[in-house]
Amino acid sequence: MDARPIGLFDSGFGGLTVARAVIDLLPEEHLVYVGDTGRYPYGPRPLDEVRRFAGQITEKLVSDHDVKLIVVACNTAAAAGVRPAPAVPMISVIEPGVRAALRASESGRIGVIGTVGTVSSGAYQRSFATADTSGRVHLTCAACPGFVEFVERGETDSDQVYVLAERLLAPVVEAKVDTLLLGCTHYPFLARTISDVVGRDVVLVSSADETAFELRALLGDLELARPGPGPGAHMWISSGDVSTFRDLGRRLLGPEIEEVHRWDPSDLDPR
Repeated sequence: MDARPIGLFDSGFGGLTVARAVIDLLPEEHLVYVGDTGRYPYGPRPLDEVRRFAGQITEKLVSDHDVKLIVVACNTAAAAGVRPAPAVPMISVIEPGVRAALRASESGRIGVIGTVGTVSSGAYQRSFATADTSGRVHLTCAACPGFVEFVERGETDSDQVYVLAERLLAPVVEAKVDTLLLGCTHYPFLARTISDVVGRDVVLVSSADETAFELRALLGDLELARPGPGPGAHMWISSGDVSTFRDLGRRLLGPEIEEVHRWDPSDLDPR
């Protein structure tokens, strides 16, 4: 048993979908969430830069907050390949989402949408190739630049995002997929728009719930679950404007976001 907190991080608000799932499934666990809103979006950035940012955040979570486990709640960072912190277990959102998509698909026609960085990295293509032992999957990947920015502005159902979705999701629609994996933790906030474009018969798979289930299993296997009693405490950290993070974060996640702490990585990464 271990009462230390779990660390989660994302380029901004997207990882709140994972945080919500973790809070609901593991309400007794303490969480420390870092949203790197001062440097988002990660998707268009070179992967080596994303790895460097992720390394800074994992170091902060370990050294400043003594986390017992880290959840990489950012698909682009996971695709870039985050260097594990010594003696601290780490899981990402990629593999749980792939497994869930494989279970959901009946035809084997699966789509994956993500940031430019995630899709171009080939991380999902490799993960599906490893997990698809039957060889039945026909995979269609599409990058969706602009989706993250809409979510970060709180515009999740505007006419503009619908028009953008129609254009970006055209390859997925043409491929007649029966399952669409949302390969960015921001994208569940656009689920209604995405579903309207691809068709309500297409199953949308978010990796958030699957990641939470995998986290629970890992905590049990490693005997790291918090002994309790009582609900866990949650700390929220942003590298951007804390009032914006609090206001939009409460809309996206819920009332658990109260005080938001400011983290300035500029001394590590001058801009």
